[in-house]
Amino acid sequence: MSLLHDRVIFIDGEALIIDKPAGLPVDAPRDGSLSLENHLSSLTFGFQRWPLPVHRLDRDTSGCLLLARNPKAHKRYAAAFEAGTVSKRYVAVVDGVPEEESGTIELALKKISSAAKGWRMIPAREGKAAATDWRRIAVRGSRALIAFTPRTGRTHQIRAHALHGLGFGIVGDPVYGQGSETMLLHSRFLSIPRGEKPPAEATAPLPPSFAAAGFGAEYLDEAGI
Repeated sequence: MSLLHDRVIFIDGEALIIDKPAGLPVDAPRDGSLSLENHLSSLTFGFQRWPLPVHRLDRDTSGCLLLARNPKAHKRYAAAFEAGTVSKRYVAVVDGVPEEESGTIELALKKISSAAKGWRMIPAREGKAAATDWRRIAVRGSRALIAFTPRTGRTHQIRAHALHGLGFGIVGDPVYGQGSETMLLHSRFLSIPRGEKPPAEATAPLPPSFAAAGFGAEYLDEAGI
């Protein structure tokens, strides 16, 4: 049985939301290692069609990932993401403590690439508009637990905004941080409106890696996140 079979946190006739583990890429990597595609056959739950992912999470990001169980649903959900009507909330531990308790980061982002460092997103006036609301949840030593609510859905948005907007990379981020440990970025909550039907929504439990870093689920419970 696939490891994802037991990580379904929402299911109905149109949608699945799984709690994707960190380290599993959504798209098949060039090196041929396992990806989400290798597990889709175990997520049919009585349907003939394999479900298909509607959006992406980075390989090292854990948490809520939406899959559609039929092509019509996939088209509608993809349109909702494009229109910005999907509610998303992430939590992350950053390598520093913001002075303010909350705020909004508005930094347009542009993709750059180099042979030495590969590709990354940087703030650029000519980039695509990107906005992220943030709130400081807890502080332990020189690190802080932050809730991020993106208003837009740019590639690497939260990771780039943490570094360039807050001034601190996410712990373990191999591109925008130190990268020497597990990346502590988790898609905590996802809600997709579906007209007159109730939304497809789920809250993904916090991975053990957060508790190991001193930020357990009790902090999110206290903050109502």
